[in-house]
Amino acid sequence: MTNSSPTIVVCDGDETGQELLVEALRALTPELLGVPFELVHFDLSLENRQATDNKVVYEVADAMVETGLGLKAATITPPEIGSVGSPNRILREGIDGSVIVRTGRPIPGVAPSFAAGPPIIVIRMAVGDAYGADEGRSGQPGHANEIAWRTTRITRASCRFVAEYAFQAAEIENGLVYGGPKWTVSPVYEGMLKEEMDEAAKRHPAVNYRPTLIDASYAGLLIDVHDQTLVIPALNRDGDILSDLVLAMFGSIAGAESVLLALDKELRPKVAMAEAPHGTAPSLQGKNVANPMAMLLAGAAILDQAALHLGDDRYHDAGARLRSATLSGAAAGVRTSDLGGSASTSEVVDDVIIRLKDPVVAQGVRV
Repeated sequence: MTNSSPTIVVCDGDETGQELLVEALRALTPELLGVPFELVHFDLSLENRQATDNKVVYEVADAMVETGLGLKAATITPPEIGSVGSPNRILREGIDGSVIVRTGRPIPGVAPSFAAGPPIIVIRMAVGDAYGADEGRSGQPGHANEIAWRTTRITRASCRFVAEYAFQAAEIENGLVYGGPKWTVSPVYEGMLKEEMDEAAKRHPAVNYRPTLIDASYAGLLIDVHDQTLVIPALNRDGDILSDLVLAMFGSIAGAESVLLALDKELRPKVAMAEAPHGTAPSLQGKNVANPMAMLLAGAAILDQAALHLGDDRYHDAGARLRSATLSGAAAGVRTSDLGGSASTSEVVDDVIIRLKDPVVAQGVRV
């Protein structure tokens, strides 16, 4: 154990995303959680990204590399060609992020959709593939002969990181590594991830492994009843779509966190950034009705990562307390309207704070 105090880089965002961050930070304090840490804020609002021509995004990436920990609010990605673009792509590349982990889990008091049962963990490639690809058009604009093209790339290293981390997660959760790319249609490109999944399976022979084509995986999630945690390695684009589906299956895309990881040569996390995977929800801005659960759980996730960075289990305990307080509140019916409740954003966070002050109230929820 170390006596060091971690610094968490906090990325302020846009619209409802920023409002949810502000609310969640009321519960993410050293006083409530019983561990020391410092929050350092950077303004990643669209206005400031435009004003600095994205310089602030690169500064944030450098700060996360230095501290190893980040917490991000949802931000606007403008659709216009030539705009400042997505800060997420810059951050992923800036910290050398390779894996995105999103976990759909049962929300107490909320009936899951379809056959969702045990948690489903999507291990998504963080860079490359369809994102940041070279693309263009040729031919006469607007006519039938016009062609749109895109050149996508993935690396052996990215495939290895995704596959290996999937098997590590399955070992921890006693889960099944399930799914994969469409390697039959694309044996050279998508087949590279399948090759690394097979190699990881050899390194982890005790892990149950069932490679399944991506389209069959979608069907399997909806019609099969699984009795153990599913861990699904995926390419960047597949994982993006798949994780939104998985979170909705358990009740709401606002019901779980997302964690971006940069791994070292020994496949250990060296930088972690947690965030809520939902967007900025402009239609909900200023109404105090959005679900803060994903932002609260992102705070719990970054405390778990702080425990790994420092070798200090107190931070894992703090993360578990925040997660338990959030989920036990949902179990008690303190939920926003997307989860069938009537509580406001502030009322949900108020309830979490009460539970953190009185841990007995938050007992009974598996985290």
